[in-house]
Amino acid sequence: MATKITALIPCKNEQSNIRQCLESLVPIADEILVADSGSTDRTMEIAAEFPQVRIVQREYRTSGDFKNWAIPQATHDWVVLLDADERLTPALQQEILATVAAPTCDGYWIYRANHFMGHPVPYGDSATDKVVRLFRRDLSRYEGPSDHGEVHVSSGRVGVLKEKMLHYTCWSYDQVFHKFHRYTSLQAQQWHEAGKDTSYFRLLGNPIFRFLREYFLQLGFLNGKAGVQLAMMAAFYSFMKQARLWELNHGLNQPIPAQDSESATMPAASGKNANMEQATGSAGTLQVGRRAA
Repeated sequence: MATKITALIPCKNEQSNIRQCLESLVPIADEILVADSGSTDRTMEIAAEFPQVRIVQREYRTSGDFKNWAIPQATHDWVVLLDADERLTPALQQEILATVAAPTCDGYWIYRANHFMGHPVPYGDSATDKVVRLFRRDLSRYEGPSDHGEVHVSSGRVGVLKEKMLHYTCWSYDQVFHKFHRYTSLQAQQWHEAGKDTSYFRLLGNPIFRFLREYFLQLGFLNGKAGVQLAMMAAFYSFMKQARLWELNHGLNQPIPAQDSESATMPAASGKNANMEQATGSAGTLQVGRRAA
């Protein structure tokens, strides 16, 4: 009797990705569990087209928290977890089926073949990028930083698969900056809560070192013009984590004139003014907090 597999896809508003992800899982999955955190586009409509799909929904707090809620809901003992922007290749599908049929471990690392705006980028950090994505349901949970945690297999028996999954990290800079905002904000908040602070060296030295490591030491220059951009973004990412930490520890609240403060207690405006106020409110949610002046 063949070993049954549950495929798990955590997602929100992934209508551009979900179909290709699902299609890559259909050949191996007896159940596909789509864990949605409030999609407002066609993601759920597309997912419902696939007979193996079962949809569960809950609010999103952090990546690890959300996945740890979803994993125990898998029907079968073996779980393959993919983000919506990831795909199994036919060769990886066959390796997964062969592995669960005669397992030697309780979890497996899978390397990712990363793509930047559709272009493969095999060098730089991408060369060693791997994640634990095939594991036994009851022995595995996410641990570590909220958006960069990894699956911990309690038995400690973890192997590595040979074939790589495809990973389409982004298709536009809008997606890049959206991720930057979330990841750098969360990391800075965690450091802030741990009582850490930045320094001149971390603000200046970390980004420079990150660029040199990505572009030269890890051969990112072999990725062509995409490699230049990835190395620059790695440096900027390193800088923004430190800059946001400085903001949390040392940024001052903007002073508000008394007359503007009083107007905040007045009834809400309507029409154009209301739209302006709503836009201001939305922008305000981007801030993760500052100490008082």
